[in-house]
Amino acid sequence: MTSTLTLAEALAAGTVLLDGGMSNQLESAGHDLSDELWSARLLAEQPEAVTEAHLAYFRAGADVAITASYQATFEGFAKRGIDHDRAAELMALSVELAREAARRARVARPLWVAASAGPYGAMLADGSEYRGRYGLTVEELERFHRPRLEVLASARPDVLALETVPDADEAAALLRAVRGLGVPAWLTYSVSGGRTRAGQPLEEAFALAADADEVIAVGVNCCAPEDVDAAAATAARVTGKPVVVYPNSGETWDAEARTWTGRSSFTTDQVRGWQQAGARLIGGCCRVGPGAITGIAGALKAA
Repeated sequence: MTSTLTLAEALAAGTVLLDGGMSNQLESAGHDLSDELWSARLLAEQPEAVTEAHLAYFRAGADVAITASYQATFEGFAKRGIDHDRAAELMALSVELAREAARRARVARPLWVAASAGPYGAMLADGSEYRGRYGLTVEELERFHRPRLEVLASARPDVLALETVPDADEAAALLRAVRGLGVPAWLTYSVSGGRTRAGQPLEEAFALAADADEVIAVGVNCCAPEDVDAAAATAARVTGKPVVVYPNSGETWDAEARTWTGRSSFTTDQVRGWQQAGARLIGGCCRVGPGAITGIAGALKAA
């Protein structure tokens, strides 16, 4: 069921379980995501597949679905001949598909929808979301992000997920872009060790969100599981806000080959440590599927 309890209220009361990777769930169902639009392509071509992916995670125990809009941008859709109005419709549809999955889940617990807004580098589809440093100013990045955030906010998700942010400059732009939209947000960086992917210290990066009233949680996503503990502790200490963590499997994305390499290091045994470090919103990102989410749910209940 959808909830009258806000996500911020739920985080104040305890731990909330996020879903896992949208792309791996769609691929496991047989969908080809080699296109530059990635999972966003299915918003136009096979929206029911997106609903089914969300539903699989709700049934696995997730409380929050992150929409398939990570790579949905006006610029990216335009490359595929999709005009501005239709692109806006598809972004809004991403929220409705997650809402529909929540309705179909028919569970007694509260469920929420997070509208994903990926970084500028996701639109480029060249792996630069794992590097940052695009050569754009904060003002230019704000102008890129604001229009689609306005569309996503108008679809009334429970929260905006400003995610996989590699660069503190882009975080500053996103924090400016969400002001006045009337929808809360969380901010998560993609990190390596104690720094953003662009190389800034996490203390400085998290500090940007400390006084942002719109931001209800701060943390990391799509990073190696081993990087979560220290980052979560830093986010909690610097911001005083609830911490959100959803690492990937620990494998590495090869942007040129458009495939994941290496071995998974994600285990549900790590969840307790994330909680102890301050994490209140916990899930998985790329290559973390429904089975792992069920495992996290069990670990959280046992904690």
